[in-house]
Amino acid sequence: MSDKVHRLSDDLANQIAAGEVVERPASVVKELVENALDAGATKVRVEIDQGGLARIRVTDDGEGMSHADALRAMERHATSKISHIDDLMQIGTFGFRGEALPSIASVARMTLITRPHDADEATEVIIEGGGLPRVKPAGAAAGTSVEVRDLFFNVPARRKFLKATGTESAHVGEAVLLAALARPEVSFVLARDGRVAREYLRAGSRRERAARAIGEEKLEPCIGERGALRIEAHLASPERARAGAVALYIFVNGRAIKDRHIARAVAQSYGSVLEPGRYPVGVIYIDLPPELVDV
Repeated sequence: MSDKVHRLSDDLANQIAAGEVVERPASVVKELVENALDAGATKVRVEIDQGGLARIRVTDDGEGMSHADALRAMERHATSKISHIDDLMQIGTFGFRGEALPSIASVARMTLITRPHDADEATEVIIEGGGLPRVKPAGAAAGTSVEVRDLFFNVPARRKFLKATGTESAHVGEAVLLAALARPEVSFVLARDGRVAREYLRAGSRRERAARAIGEEKLEPCIGERGALRIEAHLASPERARAGAVALYIFVNGRAIKDRHIARAVAQSYGSVLEPGRYPVGVIYIDLPPELVDV
């Protein structure tokens, strides 16, 4: 009887992982922006062409990577975020699985250029469709730039299910907005087809960032603590409420989440002044010890 069980090739494993990590251009933007924030960036620039289908580029001024780390980051489950199993109970970063870069590279043409602040030259890594990396020295500012072209060029079935350019562009805008709300101390720029579409300058507080990011609303602060739990909310008046919780942004330890129970609790706190089925506009920040949250 012949053996039937075999190990998947790295290329195939990466493409399978990409099905979970990379759903659309906004997924790529989310992963790359979170990598930038984990690298200590104070400025993040996101550029997209044709809604991100043609090109996505995320540039940051974070700590950058050495030549060896840049190559290692292209391997599955290679990460600087955790080292031991106990680290899973104390996750303070966005990323920790070590799958984003190889997954993206398996379904696009990706170029990574990175330089640590104490290095004289940068490292450029080019991977197309999960192939072997091409590596060479490059000149670049300190930090990291990742350019992703022709997303899903080698997975036509996935590309076929993407929406219109405007829809995909809107999803990218939402991803940048969520990152900006999560990290008010960081400046973000979003450029679409060569023109700056949104800019979130560094803010001194969550309240300031929320007020700027949700510009048409007058937000009122509401802060409370109980034990290890702290809640900071910035919410609009009930007259500005909407059907569905699409404009109520919820963060747990800086990570954006969707949770209808929390959203409903916030809506119910307005009492009778808010009709059933309507939700306020605003931002909820929930902070608690990381060991109490399973990210």
